[in-house]
Amino acid sequence: MSMQTVMVVGAGQMGAGIAQVHAVAGFHVYFNDLTEEKVTAGRQGIEKQLQRQVDKGRMEQDAMQDALGRITPSTSLEDAANVDLCIEAAVEQMEIKKKIFQELDRHAPTTAILATNTSSLPITEIAAETNRPAQVIGMHFMNPVPVMKLVEVIRGLQTNEDTYKDVKAAAEALGKTPVEVNDAPGFVSNRVLMPMINEAICTVNEGIAAPEDVDQVMTLGMNQPMGPLTLADFIGLDTCLYIMEVLHEGFGEDKYRPSPLLRKYVKAGWLGRKSGRGFYVYNN
Repeated sequence: MSMQTVMVVGAGQMGAGIAQVHAVAGFHVYFNDLTEEKVTAGRQGIEKQLQRQVDKGRMEQDAMQDALGRITPSTSLEDAANVDLCIEAAVEQMEIKKKIFQELDRHAPTTAILATNTSSLPITEIAAETNRPAQVIGMHFMNPVPVMKLVEVIRGLQTNEDTYKDVKAAAEALGKTPVEVNDAPGFVSNRVLMPMINEAICTVNEGIAAPEDVDQVMTLGMNQPMGPLTLADFIGLDTCLYIMEVLHEGFGEDKYRPSPLLRKYVKAGWLGRKSGRGFYVYNN
């Protein structure tokens, strides 16, 4: 199936990034959230990001305006009646995602593919809320979406081959590199990344090293571009905790148990960059 029109559900940081890369690649995008205020704020963020590209000489002004012109604001999931692909990028809570997919299943054409940008939740469980589980798939973009090349394309239990091929082709049309993954807690990216971050937090909690020293060991000694605690602050410590809880519940193994220090920071409201304080202090 040749995809031309996409709905992105969720106008936050991830949803805005997903909408941006589709609009720049020539897709028409319905940019959806619950309120006009949220959609407007998300679109303003997209415009700001594109203007930076223009200012740096990486994009022409006309191309920027064309991309913005392909974004249609939406506050109703009934607009899914016009799309080939829906990508849900709402809050990482299963019950909310289930309700969204029930609505999308009602309104989207029977040929449309329903994708979720979830970073850890089961695709198969989400797909079971629809009458088209063979056309439900995970499309996990990395943050920041316009910069990062990887997209995990996650097959649910019933995802069919045509759905996978169409989503793979759509990701490639964005200039991304799709990697095929089967449905499991945390998929590949977060199953590997989050336990490493959690272990780094444990070393701080046990007094083995300060956050700066842990990050320096991993950047200078392991050649990582960013230390795990700096990365945790960037992702959001609440998000890290949530994914660790999903892994712990999904596998039932102690190696996925969240660090007590991670829980303590989240309870204190120290969520990382977005709150101004995590393992480091930020002047937002």
